[in-house]
Amino acid sequence: MRLDRHIAPALLVAAMTAVSTVWAAPFLWTLMASFRPDSFGAAGMASLLPDFAPTLANFRLALESGDFGLYYLNTTIVVIGILGVQLVTISLAGYAFARLRFPGRDFLFYAFLLQLMLVPPALIVPNLRTIVDLGLYDSLAGVMAPYFASAFGTFLMRQAFLGIPRDFEEAAAIDGAPWWAIVWHVLLPMARPALVAFAIVSVTAHWNEFLWPLMVINDPANHTLTIGLATFTRGAEGAKEWGVLAAGTLLVMAPLAITFVAFQRRFVESFVFSGIKG
Repeated sequence: MRLDRHIAPALLVAAMTAVSTVWAAPFLWTLMASFRPDSFGAAGMASLLPDFAPTLANFRLALESGDFGLYYLNTTIVVIGILGVQLVTISLAGYAFARLRFPGRDFLFYAFLLQLMLVPPALIVPNLRTIVDLGLYDSLAGVMAPYFASAFGTFLMRQAFLGIPRDFEEAAAIDGAPWWAIVWHVLLPMARPALVAFAIVSVTAHWNEFLWPLMVINDPANHTLTIGLATFTRGAEGAKEWGVLAAGTLLVMAPLAITFVAFQRRFVESFVFSGIKG
């Protein structure tokens, strides 16, 4: 019996190590390929040996071959623009569903959550027609518009507000604070972990978004990182420039990876304390 108690944790650690290794293998290959000569890659994983001289030539060629500065700028505008509007809409919607009393509130809330059950590609055609009718086609605003409301964010903020005692709001109301001041100065500061958790999900999702920007954007001046990388990799693959291809991929991954490594403890705390209650 005592032996079983020692074997079970060891098997769990071994299984987690195996899964982590399989998951990390493509990233390790990309990392090693980006710092090796262009001849690397054809040999595959067998070339991951410690006898190579690191080089930054692949990154230089990648930056010269693709307009990554423009791609970074467009992607940052899209990500920050979406998140900024979302934080307003999900906070107000979450407050309405958590605190206000109106006919059909619960029905509207659950109907709103049906969006979570829809496969995103199923909405491409109606969203594209709407974007064209609004005159936003081939613009960064057209990429951002369909994401200004978020069912997941509304649900998360509703649950966060439900977990906050009403005593704080009542004290502020007695002092004469209007509802918007109560939301801004009382509820949102206390719901900050939920806001941070949602921000992480939103930024990651829209930084990596590919299909929708591909449908909306034609002008190369409006390309985001994912579209730019796809265009860049087609040329690199045609020339079999594996090292340059890997370097370009790392340029897209780097901002999110560095941010996660730098603030991983804060990320974990935000998800732990975002509190799904009610």
